[in-house]
Amino acid sequence: MEGEANSGGNDSVRRRVGLVYDERMCLHHTPDGDDHPECPDRTRVIWNKLRDSGLLSRCVLLGAKEAEDRYIQLVHSKSHVDLIKSISSKQFDSRRDRIASKFNSIYFNKGSSEAAYLAAGSVLEAAEKVAKGDLDSAFAIVRPPGHHAEENEPMGFCLFNNVAIAASYLLNERPELGIRKILIVDWDVHHGNATQKMFWKDSRVLFFSVHRHDFGCFYPATDDGSHIMIGEGPGKGYNINVPWEHGRCGDPDYFAVWDHVLIPVAKEFNPDMIIVSAGFDAAVRDPLGGCCITAYGYSVMLRKLMDFAQGKVLLALEGGYNLQSLANSAHACVQVLLEGKPIVGSSEAYPFESTWRVIENVRQKLSVHWQSLSEELPKKLTSLRAAPPQLIDMSSDSETDNLDDAVKDIIQPFSELKVDADQDEEKKDSATWRSELRLVDVWYASYGSNMWKPRFLCYIQGGKVEGMHKPCSGSMDKNPPKYVLSKNIPHRLFFGRDYTLTWGSGGVAFLHPEGNTQDKAYICMYRITLEQFNDILFQENLLSCDADSPLFDLGALEAIKSRRSMSPEAIKGGWYHNVVFLGEEQGIPILTMTCNLADVEAFKSGKLSLHAPGKEYANTLIRGLTEGQLLSEAEATIYIEEAASQPL
Repeated sequence: MEGEANSGGNDSVRRRVGLVYDERMCLHHTPDGDDHPECPDRTRVIWNKLRDSGLLSRCVLLGAKEAEDRYIQLVHSKSHVDLIKSISSKQFDSRRDRIASKFNSIYFNKGSSEAAYLAAGSVLEAAEKVAKGDLDSAFAIVRPPGHHAEENEPMGFCLFNNVAIAASYLLNERPELGIRKILIVDWDVHHGNATQKMFWKDSRVLFFSVHRHDFGCFYPATDDGSHIMIGEGPGKGYNINVPWEHGRCGDPDYFAVWDHVLIPVAKEFNPDMIIVSAGFDAAVRDPLGGCCITAYGYSVMLRKLMDFAQGKVLLALEGGYNLQSLANSAHACVQVLLEGKPIVGSSEAYPFESTWRVIENVRQKLSVHWQSLSEELPKKLTSLRAAPPQLIDMSSDSETDNLDDAVKDIIQPFSELKVDADQDEEKKDSATWRSELRLVDVWYASYGSNMWKPRFLCYIQGGKVEGMHKPCSGSMDKNPPKYVLSKNIPHRLFFGRDYTLTWGSGGVAFLHPEGNTQDKAYICMYRITLEQFNDILFQENLLSCDADSPLFDLGALEAIKSRRSMSPEAIKGGWYHNVVFLGEEQGIPILTMTCNLADVEAFKSGKLSLHAPGKEYANTLIRGLTEGQLLSEAEATIYIEEAASQPL
């Protein structure tokens, strides 16, 4: 050893940092060569960035080796291991795609088995070397990622749960290494659903996940990521979820969570080792995440973790789909591991108001289990907040002159951030796509509560109408629709889910994405711009309209005429993520948004609940049908009752 872990940032002590990378993991890619967010270039750009900057020569390079089945089966069933082991073999050539289609966001090819085994084995090998003390810390640059892979099925681009395998191996197979308590920090923008379940009743693992949740509508779109999910039995209190209510969260929001949830609990837990599920899809400009962490932000978060477990920290790559921000963020983290201090950066921003609300909810829920979370945060602290989506200027010294020490402690890291340049670029990109799509008209076909024009205008002009519990933000372009038409189409209306933030209890309307001449659904069509259609799509899927790129652009508009439907990747976890082409009216495309066929099957099987609409929601549909002169009130009532009662 060339010195012990340096948690104090003393550059004179050289840290031994391991890196694992193997080109064979790049053999896992889409079977037809189509573009996909989880692509081989994700690991290549990180490796190339580290090589070109000279950091590789300062690290200990580890060879990748495949994990053994017996270690993978510490967290996965034998049937799951057997599937992943054999899926790339010749005997599956004709069935591989069909099998993949049965799972949630999964593809397989001839290189998938080897890549999955190498990814799991690489994380396990790096974890063992850090635990032994051969390395101070390590970064496993692996793919496919792992934190969505459940005990018995792959999910969300993930085949094996690499981090869970490594943690279970240290705790259950190598007790002589002295790793008795592990803190798993999952900062990927998506909830680590599978890792949570694997340690749900285990007090030896403190699982912490900070993620976009959007009230259960962001991928993986379940309630598992809620702050009330805290573990069970011996593991009660050892599962901590910090669920963001919306996108755009950035460095100040994450710093606040670190300072007021994670770091206090980590001090009490006192882990022997930390494993980071290091997804970088919450980074600026990531196409799936919609958040705004900078490379500096990741470096600060990692540096704070190095104060624990004598600096025994392992990073395992999860998500991250903007190649530039992915490479920059990973590079910043390796610098921290080597040098024991964050990279240089600065900013002037506060957390969002919702961030403080989430933090307070988390602290209150877990206060019984962690003494450090039992006190209320000072009002002077939680009143320092940004008004979404703009960030408040903190450059004036007068803003902080009279604040007490507790407030200054959190202001200090915020004042070191620099995100303004990134935001300027986003505004520029946003202005470009909006100006282009504002020139193109489409018909938006509404079949639910949006058939009532005052309700629909909430999506354009903002606000809410009678019966709505939650207001809409409105479109950037608040001009009313140019024309309104009503008609019926050969599709099936049905009602699913049992609760919404907007309407409360009861199901909401869905349109079967495939037509059938035996079915008839009534629609109200609004002629709006493609920009406004995008803003409705954002709001229907609980995203902010202040985005630097559209969900549905001119290329998609052209392609959907032959494909008939498509689901933008960024909203695949939303309820209304499937854009469906219903033909043309006056030469203008008719578009609607609903679920996809996989969701329909989930409704049929009972995995997703079918549920009649609540009174307020049903009344809104009736008003839309009657005021649009499609049906009488009695006919509209019967139409809704039949749609809600007939089986799919």
